[in-house]
Amino acid sequence: MLELLRVRKRFGDVVALDGLDLRVGAGRIHGFVGRNGAGKTTAMRIAVGLATPDEGEVRWRGAPITDDDRRRVGYIPEERGLYPKMAAQAQVAFFAQLSGLGAREASQAAARVLDRLGLAARAGEPVERLSLGNQQRVQLAVAMVPGPDLLVLDEPFSGLDPVGVDLLADVLRAEVERGAGVVFSSHQLELVERLCDEITIIDAGRVVAAGPIDELRAGRGGDRLRVGLEGGWTTWAHAVAHVRVVGVEAGEVVFELLPGGDDQEVLDAARRAGRVRSFRRELPSLAELFREVVPAGGSAAPLAGGDVRRAS
Repeated sequence: MLELLRVRKRFGDVVALDGLDLRVGAGRIHGFVGRNGAGKTTAMRIAVGLATPDEGEVRWRGAPITDDDRRRVGYIPEERGLYPKMAAQAQVAFFAQLSGLGAREASQAAARVLDRLGLAARAGEPVERLSLGNQQRVQLAVAMVPGPDLLVLDEPFSGLDPVGVDLLADVLRAEVERGAGVVFSSHQLELVERLCDEITIIDAGRVVAAGPIDELRAGRGGDRLRVGLEGGWTTWAHAVAHVRVVGVEAGEVVFELLPGGDDQEVLDAARRAGRVRSFRRELPSLAELFREVVPAGGSAAPLAGGDVRRAS
């Protein structure tokens, strides 16, 4: 649906984007992640037409994007853009009219979307009287009210409590079920892992990993095991050859097989130590993958299993 192809953007001496590729499909939730300053916000602003790339292009359904195409995109900026003294429903209806709805239709659409977001009882209140989390919901309502084909959301979960996070997650899933695409940035990697079908990870304006989350995790998960003994006995693990103990969680030991390591040897060692209650492959979390491709220092390493770029 939306493609950013070989996009470059410089601000003076600062290279914000350096040949970025990003592809978001219809009916999919796409996570867009990277450390602070990686270029996520710049890429999103270019996608919705608020910034112009120095090189590269933005395409919509296979053709160069137009202003009419961008009317089919709902956007939440990193810095919120609401009128603080305007009532929530009136504000959402105002933006709906800007997107092309008539006054009556806009008011009705605003009421519906605020109800979906749990704000029906607060619809008549000025935005400045709402909590930061509820202001965030109003901002999302503005993006959703025209029924866009694509939602581009910059840190949409910022400021939300757990109940608000769950509500927003359900709303985004419902948008996908009706056929819309969603791309959002977030530093909450557990949430990205739970919600998204695929991800793009960028660092210093370059893609360092991209693809379906399951494929990226599986590409790094073949050499890990999780083993638990009755009673939570774990000290046996340090005597197993050709493995590295990654950690101990809830009485289970997570191993990484080293060269020469064999899963059956680990199982045999576990059975000699006690009664085995669990033995399974362990896939790395998204947070672990992120730390691997976006290290604290040095060049990033590529991930197998998806469309991967190596930062150099």
